[in-house]
Amino acid sequence: MKRVVILVGHGAPAADCPRELVTRLKALEGRRAASGGAPSPEERELEAKVRAWPRTPENDPYRAGLERLAAELAPMLGGAELLVAYNEFCAPTLAEAVATAVQRGATEVEVVPSMLTPGGVHAEVEIPEALARLRAEHPSVTLRYAWPFDLTAVARLFAAQLARDVA
Repeated sequence: MKRVVILVGHGAPAADCPRELVTRLKALEGRRAASGGAPSPEERELEAKVRAWPRTPENDPYRAGLERLAAELAPMLGGAELLVAYNEFCAPTLAEAVATAVQRGATEVEVVPSMLTPGGVHAEVEIPEALARLRAEHPSVTLRYAWPFDLTAVARLFAAQLARDVA
């Protein structure tokens, strides 16, 4: 059995990505969500452009921060490989990360979001829907969603941070 963990972050547009691309993409996504239809060719093209925009720590500090978190998490996973994915605006997608895990021989994939609290559409709706599609595409792979988090454990994390001597 080969285990791969995928850390999923929200994602953010690169600071130097033209705002009109992101604005148009969000408008198309909103229209699609209201109609319940499939993404249009224009939406798919814009999403690909925004996700593929070149990233640096300067133009995408969110991505840099998630990669630092992944670097801290990786040695704690008992030898499991760790991949990073993004819900929106940034590559790779969850589907792309799962495909990479499967290509590398994963038989068990655990997905953990960086979103900590319940109630958000990404963690509660979008990621579970994506995992349902991915389970159908990869029936020989066990896909597990490590969410929701134990809120007592999250509260302890916050309390420990507050107890630190931070400026």
